[in-house]
Amino acid sequence: MNAFLPLSFAPPITYKKMQDIDSSSEPLAFLHFCPHCGSDKFAAVSSREFKCGDCGFDFFVNSAAAVVAIITDEDGRIMLTRRAREPRKGWLDLPGGFVDPGESAEEAIRREIREELEVEVTHSEFFCSYPNEYIYSNYKVRTTDLAFVCETDKVPTLCADDVEEIVWMRRCDVDLDKIAFTSIRNILAKVLASRA
Repeated sequence: MNAFLPLSFAPPITYKKMQDIDSSSEPLAFLHFCPHCGSDKFAAVSSREFKCGDCGFDFFVNSAAAVVAIITDEDGRIMLTRRAREPRKGWLDLPGGFVDPGESAEEAIRREIREELEVEVTHSEFFCSYPNEYIYSNYKVRTTDLAFVCETDKVPTLCADDVEEIVWMRRCDVDLDKIAFTSIRNILAKVLASRA
């Protein structure tokens, strides 16, 4: 038996009225038209799934992959960066960024470190991952942040792209309350507990 029913047999979709959509940063407040056919009968089926009542197109709001590097020096200090841009401009972070389409996480960490710190990653090893969400352009972005312990060809001293400043900290001086995002706080807490 075919598990898929024609759209005419699909259960009715309940459409939210504009006044019922809150002006928050959730996808429901932004996604009003089907990206496939342009219909305004594009309804939320759940908090992360939308379905078009005209063409049947299904759209899922998924987590974006991002990578961060854990880099330490010969004295065991952890390298943090100060964010040069929103969200959380001026807050401490780990260097890294989004994985580009068609790129592996390992390729992404090498590219991001090259772009932000102008050094080459000579070795990287997966450490852990944590989910994250933040507001960008009034839209809630959900990510899965993959952390890698990285070695570089030289000690990073220059910063570019999204990095305002490089900050080296002794483990005992890392204040998790000054870290930009929940996922990075969780990663650093695990680093501090594990001596990675």
